[in-house]
Amino acid sequence: MTIPDVVFGFGAHTGIDEAPELLRMVRRADDDGLDVFSLSDHPYIGDRLDAYASIGFVLGRTRHIAGFANVSNLPTRPAPMLARTVTTLSALSDGRVVLGMGAGGLWNRIADMGVPRLSPGDAVEAFEEAIVLVKKLSGGGGPVTHHGRHYRVDGIDPAPVPAPPVWTGSVGKKSLAATGRVADGWLPGHAADWLSERYRTSRPVIDEAAAAAGRDPGEIRTVYNLPGRITDRPLPATRDGDGRWLGGSPEQWIEELTGAVLEHGASGFLLFPPGHDAHDDVSLGRWGAEIAPAVREAVAKGR
Repeated sequence: MTIPDVVFGFGAHTGIDEAPELLRMVRRADDDGLDVFSLSDHPYIGDRLDAYASIGFVLGRTRHIAGFANVSNLPTRPAPMLARTVTTLSALSDGRVVLGMGAGGLWNRIADMGVPRLSPGDAVEAFEEAIVLVKKLSGGGGPVTHHGRHYRVDGIDPAPVPAPPVWTGSVGKKSLAATGRVADGWLPGHAADWLSERYRTSRPVIDEAAAAAGRDPGEIRTVYNLPGRITDRPLPATRDGDGRWLGGSPEQWIEELTGAVLEHGASGFLLFPPGHDAHDDVSLGRWGAEIAPAVREAVAKGR
């Protein structure tokens, strides 16, 4: 699968009782031409669907859309096994998977799963090492031996399938720098967008680390988790007093997202509609059928 220059996707519900709704919504998104669906990964919550089991099932029922754990709960998914999981999904789906990676945030709950607690520094170190190891265990070649601080493999044959693109949920400076060195994309934390202070102070850390590692910073895409309403009529203000995006009419969304791409270098948007009612379905339909195609067209004309 070739990921387009500007990715459009959405965040789906993950409750076990919402499984039929999940499948229906992803099928609709697939028909409408969206690029990726996103599921959260919180294995310590019993009434949530497992992210990777769900992604595999849904990919088997769709044709074009990619699946993405936003982001993988790395401490509960050891990197060598995660490499096998994502390369298998990629092989079975013709490359329709993106690997989300995070160092682990809710450590009290993660530790409840029997996972040894790591210090923040060690968690980030393990996160970077995991990305490197997943890539080593993908794409063919000779047996891999890796003796790191957090992972050890001896003479393991890599999968012949390339590693999926790796997008991270990095927040702190050390994690952001790791993203610059070894990842392929970044999702700003706390639903921060291109006008936020978080983005303005964080993205340079990624770019500087990438350049220091001999990489082109422009190859690391920024993809936004974007909550917001899609309304029938224009809103008087599309942002609140703190500057956070609220939403608006399709025309307001199209104008805002086109500017985000052309003026701020955005390269992806994952819609998270508010609520759990029929409005979600309406928003998803307008997102895929109206807004995404119009932004793509406007961006193509503006470049």
